[in-house]
Amino acid sequence: MDVVLEQLKNGVRRFRKEVYPKHAEMYAQAASELQRPHTLFIACADSRVDPNEITSSGVGDVFVTRNIGNMVPAYGEMLGGVSAVVEFAVSFLQVRHIVVCGHSDCGAMKALLNPEAMTELPAVNNWMKNAHAALAVSEKLYERDLEEGTGRTRIEELTEQNVLLQLQHLKTHPSVAGAMAMGELTVSGWVYDIGSGAVRVAEDGQREFTPIEPVV
Repeated sequence: MDVVLEQLKNGVRRFRKEVYPKHAEMYAQAASELQRPHTLFIACADSRVDPNEITSSGVGDVFVTRNIGNMVPAYGEMLGGVSAVVEFAVSFLQVRHIVVCGHSDCGAMKALLNPEAMTELPAVNNWMKNAHAALAVSEKLYERDLEEGTGRTRIEELTEQNVLLQLQHLKTHPSVAGAMAMGELTVSGWVYDIGSGAVRVAEDGQREFTPIEPVV
């Protein structure tokens, strides 16, 4: 018996028995209409990060793409899955907002700080080129942190700078640039803390990440 497959099957059984019946009308409506998500959410593939759960989004609200390190290659450099998702979401689905979301304890950021860990992962190593500029910036900022005694860690700086870099890359995509120029699209960068559930956001043009305060 494939234990993992059985675990997944049991999950489907619980979904069909406990979850689906409670929201049958919503699922039926979603199946009968074209999807109209309001947001494209670009997240890391880390299994601990769930965009719909973090944002309390319903079926059809968020169009999601995930990859190692929540990266967006600059347009023309690595045309592929991420570029196709961005183009489809903006030009066809006409999403109104795009989130690039990094997170705490990110394996991709750890790999950037320890490149020897990727020597036997050539595809991953090549993908990491999309964050090299963030690594350079974060190293400078970390030097300042040490001088000022801020207590911030290298990976914290890198995680934030990577999100900001990917936002820059995102704006090189023609569909994004055109929609933003017309005032039809906005973007933001997020950092999600897995341990606390906290989310910090840098709105477009900002370099500081501000916490989303919980409802009192």
